[in-house]
Amino acid sequence: MKNVVLYIAMSLDGYIADSKGSVDWIKGQSDSSEMPDTYSPFFKNIDTVILGKRTYDQIITELSPDEWPYSGATTYVFTHSTSMTDTKDIKFTNANPCGLIGTLKEETGKNIWVCGGADIVNQLMKEDLIDIYHIAIIPVILGGGIRLFDTTDNQINLRLIETVNYNGITEVIYESR
Repeated sequence: MKNVVLYIAMSLDGYIADSKGSVDWIKGQSDSSEMPDTYSPFFKNIDTVILGKRTYDQIITELSPDEWPYSGATTYVFTHSTSMTDTKDIKFTNANPCGLIGTLKEETGKNIWVCGGADIVNQLMKEDLIDIYHIAIIPVILGGGIRLFDTTDNQINLRLIETVNYNGITEVIYESR
């Protein structure tokens, strides 16, 4: 069975994007410090990427407009639009995220990365479908924007697996218990 991994950056006050939807604040406290590559080893264990349409649009227009950064993995983009055309690596769907994730978890292969956005994350959390929370806490307080975690009636108990600190960033990795 595949694990569902939330691998995401958030501000110290819990936001994944600022009030304009930007993520240009995701960086360490010093531009001159070297940053370890925690992404490449993570992505080697991924064969499926989950994201919403706004995250997809941000990737193709701002973050990586010239090249799809997740080639080699199947990406599911959740959208209400019916005019999007699938590609070799990208599947557009209006399926229920929890239903699709439940099906994908049962397949053999590598892990499933929940890349964003917050609405998908919160739907999956309510159904307890996230197995690993890998969150990079960025040394900034935004004061507003898109909050990662919504309010919920469900308590989710976690077990700390690892912490990594560099350049003011703290990555915490928890598993569901």
